[in-house]
Amino acid sequence: MELEAARDLATTLIARHGLDWGFGWDHARRRAGQANFTLRRITLSKHLTTLCSEEQVRQTVLHEIAHALVGPGHGHGAVWKRMAHRIGADSSRVTGPDFPRVAAPWRATCSAGHTHERFRLPKGTVSCGYCSRSYSTKHALSWVRAGE
Repeated sequence: MELEAARDLATTLIARHGLDWGFGWDHARRRAGQANFTLRRITLSKHLTTLCSEEQVRQTVLHEIAHALVGPGHGHGAVWKRMAHRIGADSSRVTGPDFPRVAAPWRATCSAGHTHERFRLPKGTVSCGYCSRSYSTKHALSWVRAGE
């Protein structure tokens, strides 16, 4: 969805639900939106919004509005689910296997075949967390930039 149209949709929905909250963009690549209780602001990921449909953006904004309406400390529990349902948000997880993803530029595969992606190249040596809870040279990861 175009960013300007997404901003208009978000600000309209925020106002419609009686929130005195601001709206903004963030640079998240793994989560679509966030309700920031300290700043009283709902943000959407610039990276993901451009990959989403209007309905996906609408559901993300409604999801965050439900968080704002119930207040901090409820997570995705029963109180939040009731509010999400009341305002027309899908109370199941918004992001999932069918949700657009931003490809990470760094990839690694461990000796057991587990794949890992990172947006930043790790500074130190890292091993596969699926294979070992602590660092293991046997499962050390070797990072490669995507496309190389």
